[in-house]
Amino acid sequence: MEHTINMGGSNSELKQLLRDYFDLTKPGIGFYSLITTFASFWLASHHDLNYLLLLQTLIGTSLVTAGGGALNQVIEINLDAKMHRTERRPLPAGRISERAGLIFGVAASVIGSLYLLLFVNGLSSLLAVATLVGYLFIYTPMKRTSSLATVVGAFPGAVPILIGWAAVMGTIDIRGWTLFAILFLWQIPHFLAIAWMYRKDYERAGLPMLTVIEPEGISAAHQSIVYLVALLPISLLPTKLFLTGKFYFIGALVLGIYYLVMAVRVIFKRTNASAKNLLIASILYLPALLGLMILDTL
Repeated sequence: MEHTINMGGSNSELKQLLRDYFDLTKPGIGFYSLITTFASFWLASHHDLNYLLLLQTLIGTSLVTAGGGALNQVIEINLDAKMHRTERRPLPAGRISERAGLIFGVAASVIGSLYLLLFVNGLSSLLAVATLVGYLFIYTPMKRTSSLATVVGAFPGAVPILIGWAAVMGTIDIRGWTLFAILFLWQIPHFLAIAWMYRKDYERAGLPMLTVIEPEGISAAHQSIVYLVALLPISLLPTKLFLTGKFYFIGALVLGIYYLVMAVRVIFKRTNASAKNLLIASILYLPALLGLMILDTL
């Protein structure tokens, strides 16, 4: 064992390397991808849960998400190096080489997509590929040229919830698209809150975020409210579509009002503190909403 450690580096170095590769996957995004995939799989199963298929769906989705996160960081290595929030990421900090990050990202993406094709179904695999294409080849380069990238990026960001649905149903109906719409609308205020809090970083990197173009934050605050006003009634549709019951309906209404109130507060007090409160509300909202869906169908 000692010989192995000497040849491969110290135990602490190995732990750091594993931690760096874990960070390369963007685990925060991965977590939300998995919980949304799990929730939609659960809802589509109607009390007839195929545990093996669920595991296979989550494995494939996690690999694709990890690969996309890594490739995004490879593409944006120079931008990440310019921002305080991201300059210590493994690639710009030099702890993982750009070539190693590229190999890891491509391998995870390809293996994940093929895994879904072989062990889940073709539609789930196609959706995974669409997520990668939208995220890497549309959203990521668009961030350099337009503030609309935030909205465009919400489309591939919402696709994982369709993967879980398609894994069970083999198709996507109005119920699946409703779940997609909820996830899509949830993302905009979430990312606008981040854009406000780190607007100086984005400006330093030359990214035309809405909060950079209009640094007073009025437009960002108004857009957050518009999307949340749309989210509130759509988040209630699962009950109308008989996916959930009244327990979810009431809980979703309360959560939606809470999320909206946090956004309204930003209009009157455009500070990092109010934006952070909106961000926290968004982080709490989605797991709570998905949890209510699951609890209401037990």
